[in-house]
Amino acid sequence: MTEATINTDTQPWYRQGWPWLLISLPASAVVGGILTIIIAVQSPNALVVDDYYKEGLAINQEKHRVALAGDMQLTALVRGDNGMVTVSLDTRQPVTDATLTLQIIHVTRSELDQTLTLQRVADGSYQAKLGKLLTGTWYLKLRNRDNTWEVRSRAHIEGSFQTHMTTEKD
Repeated sequence: MTEATINTDTQPWYRQGWPWLLISLPASAVVGGILTIIIAVQSPNALVVDDYYKEGLAINQEKHRVALAGDMQLTALVRGDNGMVTVSLDTRQPVTDATLTLQIIHVTRSELDQTLTLQRVADGSYQAKLGKLLTGTWYLKLRNRDNTWEVRSRAHIEGSFQTHMTTEKD
């Protein structure tokens, strides 16, 4: 008779590597699932539009406004300094509106957006008081009172600024 070797392993299971390897795979899936739920609950649904059909119609209206400004060959020079914004228009057809609307839109923080009503002054330009703007990139949209035309620009603003607004896309 041959003597059989008996392997007597005296280490408990938690001191060996293979059970931890087997436990870590499902445990990592559970941790990843919990993190996904936390991110989903805490993140706003900023990109989800409630009424996508109305948004699509608004995009078409915006295209028509920009196209009309292009037909008019309308451009604007916007200057901001000392708490005032001044807009000078250059166009093939004269613009005689008493007021214009200028939207100043922050690229990432909508709470900083401003909508200004510009009043026509004696030299034919338009002016309004300007609130404080943070240094950074802003989108500018200029419209007439009837919302029939629109010119736009993207500007980097640091204190005083000057930018040209056109109908071309950025």
